[in-house]
Amino acid sequence: MRKLVFVLFVISVCLASCGGGNKVDSGIFDPVKQAATDESVIQAYIKQNHIDAKKGPSGLYYQILKEGTGANATQNSTVKVNYEGKMTDGTVFDSTPAGQPASFPLGNVIQGWTMGIPLVKAGGKILLLIPSALGYGEQGGGPIPPNTVLIFTIDVLSVQ
Repeated sequence: MRKLVFVLFVISVCLASCGGGNKVDSGIFDPVKQAATDESVIQAYIKQNHIDAKKGPSGLYYQILKEGTGANATQNSTVKVNYEGKMTDGTVFDSTPAGQPASFPLGNVIQGWTMGIPLVKAGGKILLLIPSALGYGEQGGGPIPPNTVLIFTIDVLSVQ
């Protein structure tokens, strides 16, 4: 009987040490913790660069650099833009070549753009500070590592 009790004790200790624990430490993504990390990164970037940004309900930060006078885009619009995308360390990962604006349906881009571009009219310019969940998220994409805050300066040339 003692052997059985001892074996059950050892098994229960092994099971207890294998289960539970901190899910973040076990490699499981924690979106709440990531959102807090992104918020800290964005706040530090805003402070360091003296940016007067507003925060939207989604966590997207933006600064309207030029309002514009044309139409506002919607999720169903096609927009023509010049842009530069970089990480908070200043690394530029993408931009439109000089004199070659990009044109695309606004519904086919990252959420940060879909939410941010309609905040200015055609002819306007906006700075977007995009939390990772509204960018490329935990997967990342191309040269963008997972869970990266993105900074975009976007000139909205036209809205169709």
